[in-house]
Amino acid sequence: MPGSTLALASAEHRKRWRRLLGQPLAVLALVFLGLLALAALLASWAGGDSGQVDLFNALAPSSPQHWLGTDELGRDLLFRLLLGGQVSLAVGLASALGAAVIGTVIGLAAGERGGWIDSLLMRGTDAMIALPLLPILIVLSAIDLTKLGFSAAVAQSENAALIRLVVLVALVGWTTTARLVRAAARETLAQDYVRAARAMGAGPLRILWRHVLPNIVAPLMVATALSVGQVILLESVLSFLGLGLDPGTASWGRMLAGAQDLLWEAPGLALYPGLAIAATVIACNLAGDGLAAAFDPRRSNRRS
Repeated sequence: MPGSTLALASAEHRKRWRRLLGQPLAVLALVFLGLLALAALLASWAGGDSGQVDLFNALAPSSPQHWLGTDELGRDLLFRLLLGGQVSLAVGLASALGAAVIGTVIGLAAGERGGWIDSLLMRGTDAMIALPLLPILIVLSAIDLTKLGFSAAVAQSENAALIRLVVLVALVGWTTTARLVRAAARETLAQDYVRAARAMGAGPLRILWRHVLPNIVAPLMVATALSVGQVILLESVLSFLGLGLDPGTASWGRMLAGAQDLLWEAPGLALYPGLAIAATVIACNLAGDGLAAAFDPRRSNRRS
């Protein structure tokens, strides 16, 4: 019996891989994101002194030493772009995963308990959706951490700004995941095999773990993949407004903010990070669609 179960699981995994490979745009997007993440991780190790300030070499054109030229402080633009990819991808992925965890817990609680708990959680979700997201994040980003009991050294550190941004985005970005998970949970809980499991004495936690969670993988992966692109855009906007990460932190939004006064003199300073943001967000959306088709054969059949 266990052997047959493993064989069925292995066959299902192979089917998912075939469905994913049948989505060329999604595969291309995943390859692009993987190469971008790898290049960003290797940038610090292989960059050497590429990030050092060299005012005598400011705004230099493309050359064998600096493939994309240099910025207004003489720093290698390609190296800064990859460093910005580190920050933007890390913020996007961490915030999306945090929001997915929060949304999954709330969605499962609402879908499984029902009644007044479902109504309360969903009305709270609706209220969160109705709030203006960007103004709230602007206000929360401006809060002085020392007023909350943190030391000045911790509040002014680069990691504190990064963690605060991730936490804030996760706390306000869980609503879509919660609604998707609730809908999928209610659909699964209405199935006959779940009712049979309850009749045999299975508790709520066991039902959620064994029956509900495996059936919400597809919508959860799609929501998380799409959230990564949205968070990257949000981080770029906040950094462009000077409210995201510290000014010294390399991120695509910070690079765009620093290029405002040099658009005519050095348009590449804004063009390259802008293209990086656009390409990454599009790749996240395409990857989400491909994963949805791979993990949800009903969606794939509807498209075909």
